Amino acid sequence: MIKLLIATRNGGKLREYKDLLSKYKFDIYTLKDFPNYVEPLEDQDSFEKNALKKAQHAADSLNILTLADDSGLVVPALNGQPGVFSRRFAGLDATDAENRFKLKGLLKTLQEGERNGFFACSIALCLPHRCLKVVLAQCEGELLLEERGTHGFGYDSLFLKYDYNKTFGELDQQIKNRISHRKKALDKLDPILSNLIESAPCVT
Repeated sequence: MIKLLIATRNGGKLREYKDLLSKYKFDIYTLKDFPNYVEPLEDQDSFEKNALKKAQHAADSLNILTLADDSGLVVPALNGQPGVFSRRFAGLDATDAENRFKLKGLLKTLQEGERNGFFACSIALCLPHRCLKVVLAQCEGELLLEERGTHGFGYDSLFLKYDYNKTFGELDQQIKNRISHRKKALDKLDPILSNLIESAPCVT
């Protein structure tokens, strides 16, 4: 069985990935399995560059096939904020609640028709010293001024998904995993992931 590192310590993200990747039958590891590993700074100016930096650094350092993503919420009327700073929008050590509080304050300055946005997710898949692919996908919706739902993480409780009239914080996890930005990005990697499984004896 091929070992695959999901390069994150985010519990919510890990739950989603383990569900989304279950059909491939990888032997999944997380950064919690490598407590001495020091992650690189997410200092790039795009989701794709951050994802690639994280995936390649972990693959090279730990000698393991690595999947890493950089994802966040983009509100065009706020000049793209929070964007690549989504995780640390209210400060380097900010909690999800603190990030949402800051975002709600900014959303209140917008007109109702301007409170649209999208979740973006870039995923990089890397072998040691070789990037296999970097992809980008997004999921559109409307931002609310008040939180709804207790599922999910990050900005999920403020993100109302078009056609469902529910936030990502209200949607059942299985439904979210069928329509999310993360699922759309993984779908773009499916040919490579499937090929890795099929050629498992040749992969080290």
